[in-house]
Amino acid sequence: MRRIVEEYNDLTSNAASLSEMLEMADEEEKEMLAEEQANLAQRVDDLYRETLFTMKHADTAAIVRVKSGAGGTESQDWAGMLERMFMRWAERRGYKVELIDQQDGDQAGITSAEFIIRGEKAYGMMAPEHGVHRLVRVSPFDSNNRRHTSFASVEVVPEVPIEEINIHIPDSDLRRDVFRSQGAGGQGVNTTDSAVRLTHLPTGIAVASQVTRSQIKNHDIALQILKQRLYDIEVKKREAEEAKARGEQKRIEWGSQIRSYVLDKQYIKDHRSGLMKHNPDDVLDGDLDELMWGGLEWMAGKRVAEEAGDDE
Repeated sequence: MRRIVEEYNDLTSNAASLSEMLEMADEEEKEMLAEEQANLAQRVDDLYRETLFTMKHADTAAIVRVKSGAGGTESQDWAGMLERMFMRWAERRGYKVELIDQQDGDQAGITSAEFIIRGEKAYGMMAPEHGVHRLVRVSPFDSNNRRHTSFASVEVVPEVPIEEINIHIPDSDLRRDVFRSQGAGGQGVNTTDSAVRLTHLPTGIAVASQVTRSQIKNHDIALQILKQRLYDIEVKKREAEEAKARGEQKRIEWGSQIRSYVLDKQYIKDHRSGLMKHNPDDVLDGDLDELMWGGLEWMAGKRVAEEAGDDE
């Protein structure tokens, strides 16, 4: 916070000095100051964007789960497209992606996938993607070329430092299943039942890991991610209880449709920020930054409105 305030004060001083110089400058001098103006504008934009990371643990890695909705192959293909979109976005930004688990669809795509994105403010950037994503297109799997609507859910939680998570899960609350890891074949295929799925019986949350050949290591990875998800649930539950105590009526965000990808009409619309994009192919190839910044701006505005309501 101190760094942001200091940067703001420095920018304010620089802007005032630049304004005075521009008032006294002739046309040639104004042209010489144009680059300084552009640099100042970029610094202002960078600072503004930094203030949008209002969520806790914005600097941590993002644990992402993509799950297909009802609709069979079409929905599974859509979930696979979303998984690829996020991985391409991470690749563009130089982030690292660690695939923890993936369940392939019957004919195409996936039924679910879980992966971790690591990089600067990975969770902060991915936070607006949490919710339901809707696809509308002429289905390539429909022999009659009919228009289909498909849904897939995206769940994003921060990778909270383990020392902050004080959660003990009794063995009686866990069901442990082992299965053979999926692979592309060849010499690298895993031929042993080393993949592990842990199901938390009280909540029904299931987490699987098939990232290593070691059953023990996969168990540990799945357990840590399960604890992260349970911690996130507890945090949201506590926030809801605090809001209720203050008399707030908050709409449940999870499960709400956040964005529509209408491919046959060549547009994407974010239903929170209202932002429209007319380059769906580029977006699905990972060009997500503008939509993410719009989502972050919406989230920050929502928080400011709630805080203003508290003051009243």
